Amino acid sequence: NSWPLALQGHDVIGIAATGSGKTITFLFPAFMHILNNRLSGRDPSLLVLAPTRELAVQIEKEAQRFGTSSGIKTVCAYGGQPKGMQLGAMRAGCHCLIATP
Repeated sequence: NSWPLALQGHDVIGIAATGSGKTITFLFPAFMHILNNRLSGRDPSLLVLAPTRELAVQIEKEAQRFGTSSGIKTVCAYGGQPKGMQLGAMRAGCHCLIATP
């Protein structure tokens, strides 16, 4: 029920059980926006903030799983990793930046 609203650009708050597809529910409308508007990926169009590194990596895997075949570029940035590699990936461009605060 949330997809039509999200695809129209409305804010949506959803609560659902683990494994029910929450990640895809917010990624797909954003991916559709990126693809429909032919956004270059020079700068991120989608910023996903995750509270933990583990969740950020999990979201990155889902974003890559469903976005890579459509040309959606994803970068994940979080503490505890070399900053140079993460900055290099961001400078190379991405549509979707997943990060921890």
